[in-house]
Amino acid sequence: MHLPKSTKNLITIAGASIAVSSLLLIVLLFLISTFIFPGNSYLGILIYMVLPALLFFGLVLIPIGMSRAKKLSELQSAETAVYPLWDFNKKSTRNAAAIFLVGTICFAILTSIGSFQAFHITESNEFCGKLCHVTMKPEYTAYQNSPHSRVNCVECHVGSGAGWYVRSKMTGLYQVYAVIMNKIPHPITTPISNLRPAMETCENCHWPQKFYDRKQKNKISYLADETTSAWNIQLQMKTSASHSAQGITQGIHWHINPDVKIEYKSTTLSREKIPWVRYTNLKSGEVTIYEDTKEKKTTAQLDSMEMRKMDCIDCHNRPSHNYKNPQGFIDELITAGKIPRSLPDVKIVAMNILNQDYSTTDSAMIAIEKQVKEYYTSMYPKLVASKKNEIDQTIAGIKEGFSQNIFPEMGAKWSAHPNHLGHLESVGCDRCHNDLHISTGGKKISRDCNLCHNIVAQGADSTMEIASSFKPLEFKHPVDIGDKWKTKLCSECHSKLY
Repeated sequence: MHLPKSTKNLITIAGASIAVSSLLLIVLLFLISTFIFPGNSYLGILIYMVLPALLFFGLVLIPIGMSRAKKLSELQSAETAVYPLWDFNKKSTRNAAAIFLVGTICFAILTSIGSFQAFHITESNEFCGKLCHVTMKPEYTAYQNSPHSRVNCVECHVGSGAGWYVRSKMTGLYQVYAVIMNKIPHPITTPISNLRPAMETCENCHWPQKFYDRKQKNKISYLADETTSAWNIQLQMKTSASHSAQGITQGIHWHINPDVKIEYKSTTLSREKIPWVRYTNLKSGEVTIYEDTKEKKTTAQLDSMEMRKMDCIDCHNRPSHNYKNPQGFIDELITAGKIPRSLPDVKIVAMNILNQDYSTTDSAMIAIEKQVKEYYTSMYPKLVASKKNEIDQTIAGIKEGFSQNIFPEMGAKWSAHPNHLGHLESVGCDRCHNDLHISTGGKKISRDCNLCHNIVAQGADSTMEIASSFKPLEFKHPVDIGDKWKTKLCSECHSKLY
């Protein structure tokens, strides 16, 4: 096959070599990713992003080399031409045109396929969670163990529409740079400032007008004593009104009732401290402003703070990336039978180990095994042989809980990313519901527990209290602390236990 002389130069030959080599590698890696390593994110990036870019670079070099060779030839022959001459009477010109036409068509087809696959890969959960393995490991692990594990990452973090897609990819460029240059904060700063509004994501599935009925929640906690005593509490969660027909005119989800608007200002990025709240009744026009009387801010200070309208994320701030506290996940592991309750002091052992800081996950895994064995060898030497299986099971259970909720390499854990849904280990609801936010007219945002839930049963297995149909129980603390629970926030003590 005869080609124009202009193709016979180093730049064009190099470009053609790069393009052909890239194409062959794309085909080879595509076969590998299809039949040997299906779903591999790294191979996908090479096949649909890196190598196509290299292929395009090689193709660009071909006309650059030809143009440069043609100009050199014209200078040598002292000929000048305003436009390139294409003489189709020459076989070499016809061959070049045919190669260009066929190559362009093939390249366009491959580009469309590659672009779609590149889009598909960058939208995949594996791309989001596994590409930057160390950085995203905490978030990806928590996501896989969350109620939203079957909801794709992009459905919340990107959503539908070209505008948000482009915005997310532009943000992603800086994130790639930050990871490469090790500028990612440890832990990652939250809340994320450019997250799509909850009304456009959460409410696609969780329709506020259809929050039916109240929910029953059963929780078992275990005391740190020799027998790991169980303490039960059953709550009726007032997620909506007492009758489903009344919707969210009452109950916890009243905060996003379309007839009212709740706005607030926070002194911290994490929204842990809220000194100012404004309630607006959109039907009547009534406006009430509540200010924290304990830590009152000046008008100038309040004016400098960002105003935020309350939405789902203000309470459900860790819907898919919740790091459970040790008390919580150890209780769940005991209830699930993964940590044997029959082993004496098992809750004490677990909490003592998890109350320590570890520099890496590997060092934590070593310490867990070592400390469990040392404790029972020292405290219960006669049980070590007979309870070997239970001890090994305890070690495995604590390791599982740690690896799913605590990530020393990124500094990610329950205390670094507090969950605002509740009021036990973090201030949560008590950011506003603390009896300290009072209006000029004397109204206050109440701390009454029964605003959000009723206790219908509580106590140890053998001494359970059961409420009557219409009168909830008064809370009884599992350990006798008198009336301190009435005057102190739960988080003041519980956040220091772990």
